[in-house]
Formats: sequence, C-alpha cells, structure tokens
Amino acid sequence: MYETLTYIGGVHKHEEMTELIEDLGGFVLQQNISQMDLVLTLAVPMEDVEKVDEKARELLGEIKIAPMAGTEIAIVSPTLARQHLPHSACDISEYLRRFGAKDNMIGLSRGAGKGIARISEDEKRLIEEHDLAVFALGSFRECLMNKTHLFQDIEIPVVVTGAPEMDLEDLPGAMAYVNGLGRIPRRLKRGEDIRALKKLVEVVEDILDTRRKEMMDDPPIVPSILVKTEIENQVGAVKEIYSPAPIVSQLDGVRVKLDYDTYKDQIAEVMVNEYRLGDVSEIKKSKMYDYILVKLLPETSII
Repeated sequence: MYETLTYIGGVHKHEEMTELIEDLGGFVLQQNISQMDLVLTLAVPMEDVEKVDEKARELLGEIKIAPMAGTEIAIVSPTLARQHLPHSACDISEYLRRFGAKDNMIGLSRGAGKGIARISEDEKRLIEEHDLAVFALGSFRECLMNKTHLFQDIEIPVVVTGAPEMDLEDLPGAMAYVNGLGRIPRRLKRGEDIRALKKLVEVVEDILDTRRKEMMDDPPIVPSILVKTEIENQVGAVKEIYSPAPIVSQLDGVRVKLDYDTYKDQIAEVMVNEYRLGDVSEIKKSKMYDYILVKLLPETSII
C-alpha cells in the first residue's frame, strides 16, 4: 500500500528527495517548480513515510498527507461567464489542489439562466473522464432544483455546491451537497467560506476513499501510478510536453497529454511488468484536446 504525500520545499538539492523516493520504491506523481519553490506530489510505501519526513526536515521542507493525490477532478460551472467562474469555482479548484487533486475547470456552453441551461453529450463524456465532478452552482434553491438535469445522468460521483441549505433528495443525481458556496462576487477568504471549503474537502475525500475500497474488490491488473512511470520511461515524446503534468494519474488509469492518432500505438506497446499496456487497458481518444485516455481493466477481465 502507498501513502500519497505532498512535499513543499526549495529547488536546491531536491534531487536528493526524488532519489530517495525511487530507492524506496515510490513514485513522483507530479512536480511543480515556481522560481525557487518546489512542490512534489509523491506516492511512497506506507512503512517508509517516516524516512521521507526525515529527509524533508533535512532539506528544510515539509511533508503533508495528500489524500486526493492520484485523482483527477472536474470543477463544472454552468458557464464561462464572469458571474460563475472567477470567484467561487476558481477558489474551489485552488483549494482542492492543496490536498493533492489534479483538477480541471469546465464551463458549459449553455448554462446561463435556469430556463435554457443545457449540457451536451460531448460535455458529459468529458466530465465522465474524471474520477469525480464538483458542480459549482448558484445561490437560490429554485435555481439549483431546476438545474439537476445537468448532472442527473453523469456516471461518475457528483458533488454539488450552492448557497442554501438543501436536502440531498432535492438534487437527484448528486452523491453529496455542500452549502455555503454560492455565487459570491469576492474571494472565499472569510471564516464561513473556509469552513464550507473544508466541508467540501471532507466530502470529496470520503467519496474517493469509498471508490478506492470498492476497487480493491477487483483492482486494476496494474496500478495506475506504475503505468504513469513506465510511460514516462518508455515513451520519449513525454519529455517534450511543456505541461507541468504531462501524465495525470487517475484512480483507474492515466491521461497522457499526447495526440491520440499519433501516439496511441506507441502507448499500447508500453510494457508494465510482464503486461503489454494495450492488453490490460482501453486506450481511447479523450474529449480534452484529443489527448490519450488509458483506462485500466480489472483483474477479473483476464480470468
């Protein structure tokens, strides 16, 4: 079993941390460098967490548990317009990143107004490529109840946020509802805002933990973090990707930010342990920029 962690420190001597992770049999899931600051998202064997913590203190950095690391979350807003995106949805996205999540902002093309709000099939398929979706809605009870069709038949877990207190039964299709996060024309910095964000984190963590436990009954043939590492080692084009996260780990696969038509065959030939990746996964074209989406098959699929 692996523990997911976030290391925050300086760039100086950071290779000592990455070398230790490799020696322990762990993985670097994501690396972000901003000037002289470094943030590493790690997966290390649970029995070796103390060794990583000791190295972090030696390098004058710090280690935090990152319960959402290795997941990709969609933050969905009804539109890209200024009344929906700039404040609450963006702050939700930024706050979830603090706990290790890789999230993507998605604005629907026809979400302005409760009477005309719509979601297309392509938008649904894009959202369903993620592990979980957070629908950041508005401030009025009637508005939320009239927009349940946006997420009612989404196949991944859906968490809805809004301002009023509501019963979950009023939001068919949602797995959870967190109030106190409506359309707020300012940054979410006040005490009540932070408490609502913390509640959202708790809800999302519980849902992801439940999904992990369900997957343990029939886990993927190979773990997604190992697939990520092998693709990085065997596909040279990954080193030419300028994105800070060229390969994004998910609970049951990875998203590779390479063109599907150009690289799908090369991805399929990657060897993970004794398996050819194309034999133990579905390799599909993503709705996001024609990237490559690798969904791992469960162990029972080869019996």
